[in-house]
Amino acid sequence: MDNLTVDIRWLLDVQEDALSDLSVRDFSALQAAVARHRVNTPQLGVKADAAWRAAALLHTIVLLNPLPARNPLYACAVATYYMTAAGEGMDPPYGGLVDLVREIITGKTDVFGTADRLRAWRIA
Repeated sequence: MDNLTVDIRWLLDVQEDALSDLSVRDFSALQAAVARHRVNTPQLGVKADAAWRAAALLHTIVLLNPLPARNPLYACAVATYYMTAAGEGMDPPYGGLVDLVREIITGKTDVFGTADRLRAWRIA
């Protein structure tokens, strides 16, 4: 389901499920993630698919840090939940998500590289 979009309530549900002991510090960062993942044409010639939408959520949460702590863990949970909700489960290699988050934080990959990685881990 390439056009599945979520809202802040969905992100808060994931946060409560994955990290029940933390509250949101910056709701504007969550709003930015929601807005970004809803873009249908993120780049000329590129149509948004489930992997790109999950990558936009993951990338934005990692960089904007909406929680007081454990944002990388939250971002990975959001991407995983999103891909599952979109009907495209993921099977990343051991440590794959950790490595991907490190690459996002250090600027070694962007949202498009993140989407490519998520696509490579898809299971149908």
